[in-house]
Amino acid sequence: MSDTVIERPASTMSTAATGGGWLQNPWRKPRFLQAITWGYLTWSIVPVVIAVIFSFNSGRSRSTWQGFSMRWWYQDPFDSLWNDPALRSAMFQTFRLSLFTVLLAVPIGTAFAIGVDRWRGRPAAGANFTMLFSFVVPEIILGVSLFLLFLNLFQNFFQLGTMAQIMGLVTFQMSYPFIIVRARLLFIGPEHEEAAMDLGATPNQALRRVLFPMLWPAILASTVLVFADSVDNFVTVRYLSAAANTEPLSVKIYSAARSSPTPAVNAAATVMLMSTMLVITAGWFLYRRYTRGQDQGDVGSFVQL
Repeated sequence: MSDTVIERPASTMSTAATGGGWLQNPWRKPRFLQAITWGYLTWSIVPVVIAVIFSFNSGRSRSTWQGFSMRWWYQDPFDSLWNDPALRSAMFQTFRLSLFTVLLAVPIGTAFAIGVDRWRGRPAAGANFTMLFSFVVPEIILGVSLFLLFLNLFQNFFQLGTMAQIMGLVTFQMSYPFIIVRARLLFIGPEHEEAAMDLGATPNQALRRVLFPMLWPAILASTVLVFADSVDNFVTVRYLSAAANTEPLSVKIYSAARSSPTPAVNAAATVMLMSTMLVITAGWFLYRRYTRGQDQGDVGSFVQL
């Protein structure tokens, strides 16, 4: 069998060789698109890097470098992130809200996605539209609506504060696991569960030992998105906060930025960034682990998890 060699058209090669008509050369490198990409990345990342660097500044300035120091992290006895009671309380409140939101929104959203996938008819379509509607509704509208709801209708049951913030975050964070897991269910199809039940498995066993292991990548991706969006959430938690000890870091940073903040605010923003990056990195490694087995068709390794 003779090898077939695909060559460029002579006209194209001659045009590229002569340098004339560079824009008409289909084999040229996308330098313009590369420039736009690198410009966008630089514009997006450089300000964040500068803010992180100045969290280690030894002086109070956030624009003039005065030497490396951990003063604004823990060394300053009054104004550092760890020793300032307001910032330390806000840091713990941020992670408290994010953790409880993940623990509630991801299981509820996953169960809702499975239920809608098994459901048929107009009620299922209405439930699906409800989740999509909560996903696209502006956050400020949701925050104001929940504020009025807790302030006027649920005031005898729930007060503004941590519980109201968690319920508000879970309300619209459920849409992330619902949409991601629902898309994964449409990709998987019902064939695997039907095959497991044909081999003697009960519906609960097929759900637990076949479907859930195949949904783990989608659940992990949902967990990462919910955590990242809960950490830097501002509108909902600000409307539903009560006392100062219920304000997370995002609200504290916004309030401090309107006055004369110290680099301790940069340290607080760095904590939010680092926590999000750590969760994204861990989720990426776990995602690679689970999807590697599925790409190779090794379903048995998932069933044993």
